Amino acid sequence: MADVPNDQASGLRKMTTPSRPVKVIAIASGKGGVGKTNVTVNIGVALASQGRNVLLLDADLGLANIDVMLGLHPQFSLKHVLDGSKTLQEIIVEGPAGLKIIPAASGVQKMAELSPAEHAGMIQAFSELEQHIDVLLIDSAAGIADSVISFTRAAQEVIIVVCDEPASITDAYALIKLLSREYGVEHFHIIANMTRSVSEGRELFNKISMVCDRFLDISLDFMGIVPFDEDLRRAVKKQRAVVEFIPRSKSATAFMHLAKKIDYWPVQKQPRGHMEFFVERLIQSSLEIA
Repeated sequence: MADVPNDQASGLRKMTTPSRPVKVIAIASGKGGVGKTNVTVNIGVALASQGRNVLLLDADLGLANIDVMLGLHPQFSLKHVLDGSKTLQEIIVEGPAGLKIIPAASGVQKMAELSPAEHAGMIQAFSELEQHIDVLLIDSAAGIADSVISFTRAAQEVIIVVCDEPASITDAYALIKLLSREYGVEHFHIIANMTRSVSEGRELFNKISMVCDRFLDISLDFMGIVPFDEDLRRAVKKQRAVVEFIPRSKSATAFMHLAKKIDYWPVQKQPRGHMEFFVERLIQSSLEIA
């Protein structure tokens, strides 16, 4: 990255005031196709519609699609921040309800492959962000790639999205097992997506919980469900968030409920409640994996 200051801490010091605590939440899944990005987008819009300042980071650095899901056409992406041609502020685009989005782009290097200069540049980019943020949502890639591990380890809270099919359940367990045994992540929230009822969602959660209780020393929290909903399918086809497109639909109601749960989660003020600590942890995680 061009013209990166040698003193990385100079940028971080700008963000160390107590007035900038941020909830940093990573949303992941064991496999693709379970609706993780759709869940992330709608939770983000729901939180924004409830008056929160929400920044959504598209962290699927190889197959970014949040902009496509919302019908947005960003000119720039995280790639331009990493090469020094744009600031983080300059690439942010606005979505429904004032949701702010940091777009990624296909072909961007994985976090574990960033150079020291790019590490410094990312810290500097986040430190210079002018907007006050209440919640940072991270839409990670599916699976157990290095970037997924880096982002989930750096976050304060980790949400795993699952659906009722064998591959989703086994891959979700594999991700939880890896993060727990190898990287010390101890607490996970579970969202059951595309279910027919709360009881079906609870049963799905119990399947994962039974295995985790037997083999892992972690805690799992059942956040709730997102029901199978034709209105949600319609919203996806229209490239809209169902929360703002059909706000009285079953799925929109579920997303609003999930957002309210997140809103009640406490903000970790010290030492992991600031954006710079998220970036520092992200980079440290990436270096350890590399």
